[in-house]
Amino acid sequence: MKEIRAIIRPSRLSQLRNALHDIPEFFSLVVCKGEGFSTAISQQHQTVREELTDFTDKILVMALVNDHLVDIIVDLIVRECQTGLPHDGVVWVVPVESAYLIHDKGAL
Repeated sequence: MKEIRAIIRPSRLSQLRNALHDIPEFFSLVVCKGEGFSTAISQQHQTVREELTDFTDKILVMALVNDHLVDIIVDLIVRECQTGLPHDGVVWVVPVESAYLIHDKGAL
């Protein structure tokens, strides 16, 4: 089992959710709203206010998936969230040693 995490543009969340609904074995997605910045494009800030407000809205999505779905889900995230512009986001995969359902401690 793996955890897939991705930081995406908020405007792409609905499109991503709809595409994930089409995968029969996909069962859940967690979404966290936040703000972030990237140093990929350096800018000189004129004032402290500009420096403290250069964050942009971001969405962090997380999903636990079986190993055979990892490439499918990663490809889907990239396809649905890519605009071709800088700062489209990032997707990464983390190994999960074990996971349990809270209501009955059943293993996923």
